[in-house]
Amino acid sequence: MNNGLEIRWHGRGGQGAKTAALLLADVAFQTGQYVQGFPEYGPERMGAPVTAYNRISREQIRVHSNIYTPDLVVVVDETLLHSVDVTAGLKPEGAVIINTSGSGEEMLPLLNGYSGGVYTVDARKISVETLGRYFPNSPMLAAAVAVSGVMEREEFIREMRASYEHKFAKKPEVIEGNMKALMMTFDVLEEALKHNVRQSA
Repeated sequence: MNNGLEIRWHGRGGQGAKTAALLLADVAFQTGQYVQGFPEYGPERMGAPVTAYNRISREQIRVHSNIYTPDLVVVVDETLLHSVDVTAGLKPEGAVIINTSGSGEEMLPLLNGYSGGVYTVDARKISVETLGRYFPNSPMLAAAVAVSGVMEREEFIREMRASYEHKFAKKPEVIEGNMKALMMTFDVLEEALKHNVRQSA
């Protein structure tokens, strides 16, 4: 796809990879872009590997297949690195983001020689600190936006707040927790991108 962004998400059932892909599509649509967000259906068991996809473009999207050569791969569960070739088809000029407490350098041996950008986010630490529980999808969603640059931080934060306020109207603490998770992830990755390092904190 020309003049657009293609993302592939890898996670496990119940971790929110599919939800993150659909949320990203919704937010990008709100900023005036053409979008697609869809899962690849398989055994929908809790803990089973799940794949989801996004296409985002300023121009009309005419492709409706799965994504085979993504610009960005988001790995919501690092244990998948041992059983899934997450970098398959990933463009050399692209990037992979992994939810792990380890560094990008530590992840390299599991990435089949991938030479593009490698970024890590400790989504467990961030979500437990901001939400009190492990919900990796908000940090990983913010990481995808930060690394891809698919929209400005300010418009992403604005649209996500509107989305959370609609979804969690009677749970203000959940809204604020999620907003803190998004902003904390952005802070960490913007610092990593500024110094062009293979990891975040």
